[in-house]
Amino acid sequence: MVEVNLWSGLRSLTGGKQVVEVEASTVGEVLSGLVKAYPQLKGPIDAGVSVAVDGRIIASGLTEPVSADSEVYLMQRLKGG
Repeated sequence: MVEVNLWSGLRSLTGGKQVVEVEASTVGEVLSGLVKAYPQLKGPIDAGVSVAVDGRIIASGLTEPVSADSEVYLMQRLKGG
């Protein structure tokens, strides 16, 4: 299981949970696992999110590996400027 830390705006969609667990081995599986476990997260995820794994923002790597030891954060999409 991978622990995923959620930004505060999503917590109302997960029953107030700040950290949720999903079965996943890639960033793509993390996102699909979140939607499966919490269908109400589909809208925000489809609108675009940023995923950080072990302190690195994963720009477009849905195949980026994650493990039970990974530190995973789901954040609002970061926009460059």
